[in-house]
Amino acid sequence: MSIINKKSESFLFQYLNNTSPTGFEAPGQKVWIDYIKDYVDEWHLDNYGTAYGVVNPGKDFKVVIEAHADEISWFVNYISDEGIIYVIRNGGSDHVIAPSMRVHIHTKNGKIPGVFGWPAIHTRHGKNANLTPSLDNIFVDVGAKDKAAVLEMGIHVGCVITFQDELIKLNDTYYCGRALDNRMGGFCIAEVARLLHKDKVKLPFSLYIVNAVQEEIGLRGAEMIANTIKPDVAIVTDVTHDTGTPLINNKVQGDTKCGLGPVLTYAPAVHNILLQQVIDVAEDNKIAFQRAAASRSTGTDTDSFAYSNGGVPSVLISLPLRYMHTTVEMAHQKDVESVITLIYKALQSIKPGQSFKYF
Repeated sequence: MSIINKKSESFLFQYLNNTSPTGFEAPGQKVWIDYIKDYVDEWHLDNYGTAYGVVNPGKDFKVVIEAHADEISWFVNYISDEGIIYVIRNGGSDHVIAPSMRVHIHTKNGKIPGVFGWPAIHTRHGKNANLTPSLDNIFVDVGAKDKAAVLEMGIHVGCVITFQDELIKLNDTYYCGRALDNRMGGFCIAEVARLLHKDKVKLPFSLYIVNAVQEEIGLRGAEMIANTIKPDVAIVTDVTHDTGTPLINNKVQGDTKCGLGPVLTYAPAVHNILLQQVIDVAEDNKIAFQRAAASRSTGTDTDSFAYSNGGVPSVLISLPLRYMHTTVEMAHQKDVESVITLIYKALQSIKPGQSFKYF
Protein backbone atom coordinates (compact mmCIF):
# COMPACT_ATOMS: atom_id res chain seq x y z
CA MET A 1 0.00 0.00 0.00
CA SER A 2 1.30 3.45 -0.92
CA ILE A 3 2.41 5.60 2.00
CA ILE A 4 1.75 8.72 -0.10
CA ASN A 5 -1.93 9.52 0.43
CA LYS A 6 -4.19 11.94 -1.47
CA LYS A 7 -3.48 14.84 0.90
CA SER A 8 0.27 14.21 0.62
CA GLU A 9 0.20 14.09 -3.15
CA SER A 10 -1.92 17.25 -3.30
CA PHE A 11 0.75 18.98 -1.21
CA LEU A 12 3.47 17.58 -3.47
CA PHE A 13 1.88 19.06 -6.59
CA GLN A 14 1.26 22.39 -4.89
CA TYR A 15 4.82 22.51 -3.59
CA LEU A 16 6.52 21.45 -6.83
CA ASN A 17 4.41 23.80 -8.94
CA ASN A 18 5.42 26.73 -6.78
CA THR A 19 8.65 28.56 -7.60
CA SER A 20 11.57 28.66 -5.20
CA PRO A 21 14.64 30.11 -6.97
CA THR A 22 17.93 30.26 -5.11
CA GLY A 23 17.86 33.34 -2.90
CA PHE A 24 14.10 33.76 -3.41
CA GLU A 25 12.77 30.63 -1.73
CA ALA A 26 10.11 32.27 0.46
CA PRO A 27 6.99 31.33 -1.58
CA GLY A 28 7.89 27.64 -1.54
CA GLN A 29 8.91 27.76 2.11
CA LYS A 30 5.49 29.15 3.03
CA VAL A 31 3.80 26.19 1.30
CA TRP A 32 6.14 23.74 3.05
CA ILE A 33 5.69 25.22 6.53
CA ASP A 34 1.92 25.36 6.11
CA TYR A 35 1.96 21.59 5.50
CA ILE A 36 4.30 20.47 8.27
CA LYS A 37 3.13 22.78 11.04
CA ASP A 38 0.43 20.31 12.10
CA TYR A 39 3.05 17.59 12.57
CA VAL A 40 5.68 19.47 14.61
CA ASP A 41 5.77 21.13 18.01
CA GLU A 42 7.22 24.39 16.73
CA TRP A 43 8.61 25.91 13.54
CA HIS A 44 11.17 28.59 12.76
CA LEU A 45 12.70 30.60 9.93
CA ASP A 46 16.24 31.97 9.83
CA ASN A 47 17.29 35.30 8.33
CA TYR A 48 18.01 33.90 4.86
CA GLY A 49 14.88 31.77 4.64
CA THR A 50 15.81 28.28 5.81
CA ALA A 51 12.67 26.82 7.39
CA TYR A 52 12.56 24.09 10.00
CA GLY A 53 10.15 22.34 12.32
CA VAL A 54 11.08 20.83 15.67
CA VAL A 55 9.63 17.69 17.21
CA ASN A 56 10.23 17.14 20.93
CA PRO A 57 12.16 20.40 21.44
CA GLY A 58 14.50 21.12 24.34
CA LYS A 59 16.45 17.86 24.47
CA ASP A 60 20.24 17.88 24.78
CA PHE A 61 20.68 15.48 21.85
CA LYS A 62 19.65 16.95 18.50
CA VAL A 63 19.12 15.13 15.20
CA VAL A 64 18.58 16.84 11.84
CA ILE A 65 16.86 15.48 8.75
CA GLU A 66 17.46 17.86 5.88
CA ALA A 67 16.72 18.69 2.25
CA HIS A 68 17.24 21.86 0.25
CA ALA A 69 14.43 24.12 -0.92
CA ASP A 70 15.93 26.09 -3.80
CA GLU A 71 15.73 25.50 -7.53
CA ILE A 72 17.98 26.63 -10.36
CA SER A 73 16.92 29.70 -12.34
CA TRP A 74 18.24 32.72 -14.26
CA PHE A 75 18.83 36.40 -13.59
CA VAL A 76 18.04 39.22 -16.01
CA ASN A 77 21.53 40.56 -16.74
CA TYR A 78 21.11 42.93 -19.71
CA ILE A 79 18.22 44.44 -21.67
CA SER A 80 19.03 45.50 -25.22
CA ASP A 81 17.64 48.60 -26.92
CA GLU A 82 15.45 46.25 -28.98
CA GLY A 83 13.85 44.85 -25.81
CA ILE A 84 15.69 41.50 -25.83
CA ILE A 85 16.72 40.13 -22.42
CA TYR A 86 20.05 38.40 -21.80
CA VAL A 87 20.64 36.27 -18.74
CA ILE A 88 23.16 34.81 -16.32
CA ARG A 89 22.75 31.68 -14.24
CA ASN A 90 21.35 31.50 -10.73
CA GLY A 91 22.69 28.07 -9.80
CA GLY A 92 23.55 25.35 -12.31
CA SER A 93 21.02 26.20 -15.00
CA ASP A 94 21.60 24.42 -18.32
CA HIS A 95 21.83 26.80 -21.28
CA VAL A 96 21.52 23.90 -23.73
CA ILE A 97 17.87 23.23 -22.84
CA ALA A 98 16.81 26.90 -22.79
CA PRO A 99 15.82 27.64 -26.43
CA SER A 100 12.03 27.46 -27.03
CA MET A 101 11.29 27.16 -23.30
CA ARG A 102 8.49 29.27 -21.84
CA VAL A 103 9.46 31.27 -18.76
CA HIS A 104 8.14 33.46 -16.00
CA ILE A 105 10.01 36.65 -15.14
CA HIS A 106 9.35 37.46 -11.49
CA THR A 107 8.76 41.14 -10.78
CA LYS A 108 7.46 43.21 -7.89
CA ASN A 109 4.10 43.32 -9.67
CA GLY A 110 3.86 39.61 -10.42
CA LYS A 111 4.98 37.13 -13.07
CA ILE A 112 5.57 38.25 -16.66
CA PRO A 113 5.48 35.49 -19.32
CA GLY A 114 8.25 35.20 -21.86
CA VAL A 115 10.11 32.71 -24.03
CA PHE A 116 13.70 31.76 -24.73
CA GLY A 117 13.79 32.52 -28.45
CA TRP A 118 15.97 30.78 -31.04
CA PRO A 119 16.58 31.41 -34.77
CA ALA A 120 14.56 29.10 -37.03
CA ILE A 121 16.38 26.19 -38.68
CA HIS A 122 15.69 27.75 -42.08
CA THR A 123 17.85 30.76 -41.19
CA ARG A 124 20.89 28.89 -39.93
CA HIS A 125 23.33 28.48 -42.80
CA GLY A 126 27.08 28.40 -43.29
CA LYS A 127 28.98 28.88 -40.03
CA ASN A 128 25.63 29.03 -38.19
CA ALA A 129 24.31 25.74 -39.58
CA ASN A 130 25.29 23.95 -36.39
CA LEU A 131 24.67 26.83 -34.01
CA THR A 132 24.39 25.59 -30.43
CA PRO A 133 23.04 27.38 -27.36
CA SER A 134 25.53 29.12 -25.09
CA LEU A 135 25.32 31.74 -22.38
CA ASP A 136 26.48 34.25 -24.97
CA ASN A 137 23.60 33.69 -27.39
CA ILE A 138 20.48 32.60 -25.47
CA PHE A 139 17.92 35.32 -24.88
CA VAL A 140 14.41 35.94 -23.57
CA ASP A 141 11.67 37.65 -25.59
CA VAL A 142 8.65 39.11 -23.76
CA GLY A 143 7.02 40.60 -26.87
CA ALA A 144 8.17 44.13 -26.09
CA LYS A 145 8.94 46.62 -28.88
CA ASP A 146 11.99 48.08 -27.10
CA LYS A 147 13.85 48.47 -23.82
CA ALA A 148 11.46 51.12 -22.51
CA ALA A 149 8.53 48.73 -22.96
CA VAL A 150 10.39 46.01 -21.03
CA LEU A 151 11.10 48.41 -18.18
CA GLU A 152 7.46 49.52 -18.13
CA MET A 153 6.49 45.89 -17.43
CA GLY A 154 8.47 46.09 -14.19
CA ILE A 155 11.33 43.96 -15.55
CA HIS A 156 14.81 45.10 -14.55
CA VAL A 157 18.30 43.73 -14.14
CA GLY A 158 18.23 41.27 -11.24
CA CYS A 159 14.74 39.90 -11.83
CA VAL A 160 14.64 36.12 -11.55
CA ILE A 161 13.49 33.93 -14.43
CA THR A 162 12.08 30.42 -14.04
CA PHE A 163 10.77 27.86 -16.51
CA GLN A 164 6.98 27.48 -16.63
CA ASP A 165 6.83 23.67 -16.67
CA GLU A 166 4.75 22.00 -13.94
CA LEU A 167 4.62 18.56 -12.34
CA ILE A 168 2.94 15.65 -14.09
CA LYS A 169 2.79 11.93 -13.41
CA LEU A 170 3.98 9.55 -16.14
CA ASN A 171 2.53 6.05 -16.39
CA ASP A 172 1.23 6.45 -12.81
CA THR A 173 4.82 5.64 -11.84
CA TYR A 174 7.13 8.62 -12.31
CA TYR A 175 6.78 12.14 -10.99
CA CYS A 176 8.07 14.39 -13.77
CA GLY A 177 8.77 18.13 -13.84
CA ARG A 178 11.18 20.89 -12.89
CA ALA A 179 12.79 21.33 -9.48
CA LEU A 180 12.38 17.80 -8.16
CA ASP A 181 15.98 18.64 -7.23
CA ASN A 182 15.44 18.97 -4.39
CA ARG A 183 11.94 19.88 -3.40
CA MET A 184 11.19 16.18 -3.67
CA GLY A 185 13.59 15.85 -0.73
CA GLY A 186 11.62 18.53 1.10
CA PHE A 187 8.50 16.48 0.44
CA CYS A 188 10.19 13.35 1.82
CA ILE A 189 11.21 14.93 5.13
CA ALA A 190 7.76 16.52 5.47
CA GLU A 191 6.26 13.06 5.05
CA VAL A 192 8.59 11.69 7.73
CA ALA A 193 7.19 14.35 10.07
CA ARG A 194 3.65 13.33 9.12
CA LEU A 195 4.28 9.64 9.72
CA LEU A 196 5.97 10.22 13.09
CA HIS A 197 2.93 12.25 14.13
CA LYS A 198 0.41 9.76 12.72
CA ASP A 199 2.11 6.78 14.36
CA LYS A 200 2.63 8.67 17.66
CA VAL A 201 6.35 7.84 17.64
CA LYS A 202 8.06 9.22 20.74
CA LEU A 203 11.64 10.10 19.88
CA PRO A 204 14.13 10.34 22.77
CA PHE A 205 15.82 13.39 21.22
CA SER A 206 14.89 16.67 19.56
CA LEU A 207 14.28 16.24 15.85
CA TYR A 208 14.86 19.17 13.49
CA ILE A 209 13.19 18.87 10.07
CA VAL A 210 15.20 21.33 7.98
CA ASN A 211 14.44 22.73 4.52
CA ALA A 212 17.57 24.74 3.69
CA VAL A 213 18.04 27.52 1.16
CA GLN A 214 20.83 28.28 -1.32
CA GLU A 215 22.23 24.79 -1.86
CA GLU A 216 22.56 25.30 -5.60
CA ILE A 217 25.19 28.02 -5.22
CA GLY A 218 27.44 26.37 -2.62
CA LEU A 219 25.48 24.71 0.22
CA ARG A 220 25.11 28.08 1.92
CA GLY A 221 21.81 27.63 3.75
CA ALA A 222 22.98 24.38 5.30
CA GLU A 223 26.20 26.04 6.40
CA MET A 224 24.24 28.73 8.23
CA ILE A 225 21.63 26.48 9.85
CA ALA A 226 24.17 23.86 10.97
CA ASN A 227 25.86 26.56 13.02
CA THR A 228 22.51 27.66 14.44
CA ILE A 229 21.17 24.24 15.46
CA LYS A 230 24.50 22.57 16.30
CA PRO A 231 23.12 19.04 15.78
CA ASP A 232 24.66 15.81 17.01
CA VAL A 233 23.63 13.82 13.93
CA ALA A 234 22.50 14.81 10.42
CA ILE A 235 20.59 12.73 7.87
CA VAL A 236 20.60 14.58 4.55
CA THR A 237 18.54 13.71 1.50
CA ASP A 238 19.13 14.98 -2.02
CA VAL A 239 18.94 13.61 -5.55
CA THR A 240 21.51 11.66 -7.54
CA HIS A 241 21.72 10.57 -11.18
CA ASP A 242 19.85 7.66 -12.70
CA THR A 243 22.74 6.45 -14.84
CA GLY A 244 20.66 3.92 -16.79
CA THR A 245 19.47 6.46 -19.36
CA PRO A 246 21.21 7.02 -22.72
CA LEU A 247 24.46 9.00 -23.16
CA ILE A 248 25.80 8.42 -19.64
CA ASN A 249 29.18 6.81 -18.97
CA ASN A 250 28.68 4.33 -16.12
CA LYS A 251 32.43 4.00 -15.56
CA VAL A 252 32.45 7.67 -14.63
CA GLN A 253 28.97 8.24 -13.20
CA GLY A 254 28.41 4.88 -11.46
CA ASP A 255 25.49 2.48 -11.71
CA THR A 256 22.28 3.69 -10.08
CA LYS A 257 18.77 3.47 -11.50
CA CYS A 258 15.28 4.68 -10.73
CA GLY A 259 13.01 2.05 -9.20
CA LEU A 260 15.78 0.19 -7.37
CA GLY A 261 15.69 2.15 -4.13
CA PRO A 262 17.51 4.99 -2.35
CA VAL A 263 21.22 5.50 -3.00
CA LEU A 264 23.63 5.44 -0.06
CA THR A 265 26.88 7.25 -0.75
CA TYR A 266 30.38 6.48 0.46
CA ALA A 267 32.43 9.68 0.81
CA PRO A 268 34.81 11.36 3.26
CA ALA A 269 32.00 13.53 4.64
CA VAL A 270 29.75 10.51 5.20
CA HIS A 271 30.35 9.00 8.62
CA ASN A 272 31.10 5.30 8.27
CA ILE A 273 29.45 4.19 11.52
CA LEU A 274 26.27 6.15 10.81
CA LEU A 275 26.23 4.89 7.22
CA GLN A 276 26.50 1.28 8.40
CA GLN A 277 23.70 1.93 10.88
CA VAL A 278 21.46 3.13 8.02
CA ILE A 279 22.46 0.12 5.91
CA ASP A 280 21.54 -2.19 8.80
CA VAL A 281 18.17 -0.46 9.11
CA ALA A 282 17.54 -0.89 5.38
CA GLU A 283 18.45 -4.56 5.46
CA ASP A 284 16.47 -5.26 8.65
CA ASN A 285 13.38 -3.64 7.13
CA LYS A 286 13.88 -5.12 3.66
CA ILE A 287 14.24 -1.69 2.04
CA ALA A 288 16.09 -2.10 -1.24
CA PHE A 289 18.99 0.35 -1.66
CA GLN A 290 21.84 1.13 -4.00
CA ARG A 291 25.41 2.28 -3.41
CA ALA A 292 27.47 5.11 -4.85
CA ALA A 293 30.84 6.70 -4.18
CA ALA A 294 31.79 10.38 -4.23
CA SER A 295 35.32 11.63 -4.73
CA ARG A 296 36.33 14.33 -2.24
CA SER A 297 32.95 16.03 -1.68
CA THR A 298 29.39 14.79 -2.10
CA GLY A 299 28.33 18.13 -3.60
CA THR A 300 25.34 18.14 -1.24
CA ASP A 301 24.43 19.74 2.06
CA THR A 302 25.94 16.67 3.72
CA ASP A 303 29.32 18.37 3.42
CA SER A 304 28.18 21.51 5.23
CA PHE A 305 26.72 19.57 8.15
CA ALA A 306 29.61 17.11 8.39
CA TYR A 307 32.27 19.78 8.61
CA SER A 308 30.43 22.13 10.97
CA ASN A 309 30.79 22.55 14.72
CA GLY A 310 33.90 20.42 15.06
CA GLY A 311 32.39 17.59 13.00
CA VAL A 312 28.82 16.28 12.91
CA PRO A 313 28.28 12.58 11.99
CA SER A 314 26.33 12.82 8.74
CA VAL A 315 24.87 10.47 6.15
CA LEU A 316 23.44 11.01 2.67
CA ILE A 317 20.30 9.22 1.44
CA SER A 318 19.74 10.08 -2.22
CA LEU A 319 16.78 9.76 -4.56
CA PRO A 320 17.66 8.51 -8.06
CA LEU A 321 16.64 11.12 -10.62
CA ARG A 322 16.55 11.16 -14.40
CA TYR A 323 17.51 14.27 -16.40
CA MET A 324 18.69 16.45 -13.50
CA HIS A 325 18.59 20.24 -13.99
CA THR A 326 16.06 20.00 -16.81
CA THR A 327 12.32 20.67 -16.83
CA VAL A 328 11.58 16.92 -17.09
CA GLU A 329 13.33 15.55 -14.02
CA MET A 330 11.85 12.12 -13.22
CA ALA A 331 11.63 10.25 -9.91
CA HIS A 332 10.03 6.85 -9.35
CA GLN A 333 7.22 6.89 -6.78
CA LYS A 334 8.53 3.68 -5.22
CA ASP A 335 11.92 5.30 -4.62
CA VAL A 336 10.30 8.37 -3.07
CA GLU A 337 8.38 6.17 -0.66
CA SER A 338 11.51 4.16 0.15
CA VAL A 339 13.47 7.31 0.98
CA ILE A 340 10.68 8.36 3.35
CA THR A 341 10.56 4.91 4.96
CA LEU A 342 14.33 4.64 5.35
CA ILE A 343 14.64 8.02 7.06
CA TYR A 344 11.64 7.21 9.26
CA LYS A 345 13.13 3.89 10.35
CA ALA A 346 16.71 5.21 10.65
CA LEU A 347 15.57 7.89 13.12
CA GLN A 348 14.20 5.20 15.41
CA SER A 349 17.59 3.47 15.47
CA ILE A 350 19.43 6.51 16.86
CA LYS A 351 20.08 6.60 20.60
CA PRO A 352 20.73 9.85 22.47
CA GLY A 353 24.37 10.16 23.39
CA GLN A 354 25.49 7.24 21.22
CA SER A 355 29.14 7.48 20.31
CA PHE A 356 30.24 7.72 16.68
CA LYS A 357 33.96 7.60 17.45
CA TYR A 358 35.80 4.98 15.44
CA PHE A 359 37.73 3.59 18.44
